[in-house]
Order: sequence, then C-alpha cells, then structure tokens
Amino acid sequence: MIKAVIMAGGKGTRVASVAPGIPKPMIPVNGKPVLEHQVESLKKNSISEIIIVTGHLGHTIKDYFSDGKKYNCNISYYEEDTPLGSAGALFKIQERLDDDFLLVNGDIIFDIDLSRFVEFHRGRAALATLAVHPNSHPFDSALLETDSESRVVSWLNKEDPRKYYRNQVNSGLHILSKKLLEGASFPDEKVDLDRDILKPGVSTGKIFAYRTPEYIKDMGTPERYRQVEKDMKSGLVQKKNLANRQRAMFIDRDGTITTLDGFVTRPEQLVLADGAAAAVRMINESGFLAIVITNQPVIARGECTVEELDEIHRKMETDLGFSGAYIDDIFYCPHHPDKGFAGERPEYKIECECRKPEPGMLLAAAKKYNIDLSESYMAGDSNKDALAGLRAGCRPALIRAGRQHSAETVDDREAPVFGSLYDFVEQTLRAYGSADLCG
Repeated sequence: MIKAVIMAGGKGTRVASVAPGIPKPMIPVNGKPVLEHQVESLKKNSISEIIIVTGHLGHTIKDYFSDGKKYNCNISYYEEDTPLGSAGALFKIQERLDDDFLLVNGDIIFDIDLSRFVEFHRGRAALATLAVHPNSHPFDSALLETDSESRVVSWLNKEDPRKYYRNQVNSGLHILSKKLLEGASFPDEKVDLDRDILKPGVSTGKIFAYRTPEYIKDMGTPERYRQVEKDMKSGLVQKKNLANRQRAMFIDRDGTITTLDGFVTRPEQLVLADGAAAAVRMINESGFLAIVITNQPVIARGECTVEELDEIHRKMETDLGFSGAYIDDIFYCPHHPDKGFAGERPEYKIECECRKPEPGMLLAAAKKYNIDLSESYMAGDSNKDALAGLRAGCRPALIRAGRQHSAETVDDREAPVFGSLYDFVEQTLRAYGSADLCG
C-alpha cells in the first residue's frame, strides 16, 4: 500500500463553535479526534507510513499521536511556520514522498476500500485521481465533469456558471503522482491544490475521477458535524465501505422517478414525479444505494445521441440535487432489437443481456458495488422492471399511479404494487423499523 499525507493545518473557523480552542482535525467525533479516525481507517487499509502536515496549534497533534507506534504505524510531521495553503507543504516534503501517495483533507470522516481506489489510479497511469461522490448540496460544491473513461474534462468551482451537471463532488481524498509537482513553481509559497494544480492539470488528460458511494463527509460546519456523529453512531460510516456487502434500491427512470409522456429526447422534457426527490433522499439517508436502471431505446432508434442522453441525466441529477437528493449511479441500455425506424443506428439494433427484462444492468451494478441482490429491490412501472429484478434475484416492486390492488403476479411471483415511488420507499423502509438497514 502507499504512503499517506494528511493536511491537518486548518483552523476550522466555521466549526469552531463545536470545540473552541483546538485544531479542527482534533475535534472529537464520538469520543475520538477526527484525525484519530483517519489514522485508524488508514491503518485498516494497510497504510502504515503517514505524514501529518500541521499548522495552527500543531503541537497538540504531535503530543497526541507522537510517532504513531500506539497505532502500529509510523507517523512523521511537517510543521508550517506560515500557512502554505492546501498544497504548499507538498513542495516542501517532495523528497519524503513516494511516486504515488494518498493525500487526505484533515476535516473529513471516511471509511472506504482504498485498495479499489489505488487499483483504479494505477490502472490509468494517472497524474492524479480524485475520489468523487454525489452529495446533498451539489449546487454549492465544486463539481467535476468526466468523460466515459472517468477522465476529468471540466472543473466547475462554486462560482463558475453551470446549468445541468453530474453530481460529482471532490471528496477530499486524492491519490497524486509526485510527477504532478515536478517543475511547478509559484511566486508565492501558498498554493491551492484545486485552483493552482489540479484544475490547470485537467488539460493534460491525466486527471481522473474515482466515483464511489462510500462514506466520505467533511465536518466543517456544526450541522455536518452533527450528521457525521449520527452516522457514526448508527454504523453507517463503516458499513458503506465497499469491502462490505451493500443493499440497493434499483429504480426505473421513466414513469418512476420521472413523469412519463412519451420518450424523453431533450433535457427540458424530463420532469421529476411528485415526491420522487423526497423518496430518493430517504434512500440516501437509509444506507441503501440509489441506482437508476433504465432502458433507453432512443439511442438505437436514432432519436437521441449518447451525449444528449448524458445531458438529460445531468438535468435529472441537478433537479434532485436542489432537493438534497442524489443518485449513486445510472445504468442504461441503449439497445433496441426491432428495426424499421427512420434514422436508426444499426450497431445498437441487437439482442442484448442488458435490456430489461434481462438482468444485465443489475448484475453489472452488483459487481461494481458488491451488492447483495437478495437483499435489494427493483422498482419500476413496468412488468419488465419487475421481471428484471426477479431474474437478478432482487425483490420486485411495481409503481402504479392510482393503484387499485396491492399486488400483481409477474412470472408466477407476486410483486407488491405502490401508488408512487415515494409510497414504495416510505413503506419499505418503515417495514424495516429499527432493523439494521445496511447489513
């Protein structure tokens, strides 16, 4: 495993009211400093060489952690005499860094399978790989746009103009190559990692985003601090680690999350169904993954390009984000076996294993996110959705507006019927009661 650098020099002015007089990374969460949770998480991932960059009241960090032997790791330090920004210290310790190293913001609580992250980075020979995730407030976060290979192609700071966007927020975990620092010079020693190094580096084509649904949350405000404490007490932090089996609510798009009025071929046509954003937000808070599974024959029929479909999905993620909800991933099938449409694209006119009622998309999601399909659900407005869920080994649910009955038979199996996505999520989660939702 690689060496880790933790940037722990921040004052934490926004969260200072929680624990005044101590550095932000030393604020206790459930009885332990944030920094101690980080060290333990790193050690769990076999990282035993850690450099902590200190600044404000840095002596309290050194006094607490010493050389790291009580954590069975080796901790060394670099102390900033004057603030050097989020990256200035890296230039001071270049000779102590490996070719690739993990860089951790000192104000985040995280528990992820770092072996997956490292494998992703090394498989792309990246200069930098940023762990990104959807969050509940993308409208006031810096966002990364990526291509189909997860390469970062655009970096939107909070003040940059935006219309529709993927909910992909830089989480504060990075794997950097030391080559990223070579030859760089700045007139001032104070360097901002995002604005001075990573964003300009996008043009190299070697900055990548590793999207993960695992738990990474900053506790930089009192509200977020309280949420992190709640999540840690419930066990959610540890259980979201992809080394553990996950549960998912797979959701059809058209007629389930969105209203259905013919095929959607332009972003403006996509409208969230009543209560859909609240339903997705409940899924987010429960510990289940929220994953969209959708047939999109408009691609094969030539009515919509892949790029236009991506923009439609950006519109969906943007609308959900304004209500504090997010989708962990979207899987779509572009195929359609029936021929005879004007403008159709022959390469997509095939029989496939991903078009519902086939279970291919659900199986791909299960492999990607270590999902226990037997403990997961597939909800949609079509029997094809229910059948795909059954074939994948999920629990099916049908969404029927104005339902007149409580269940329908699909392939000799009973599928419960709900009047809306909100009803399905609310009743399903309520059925669990106080049960352990994350397995």
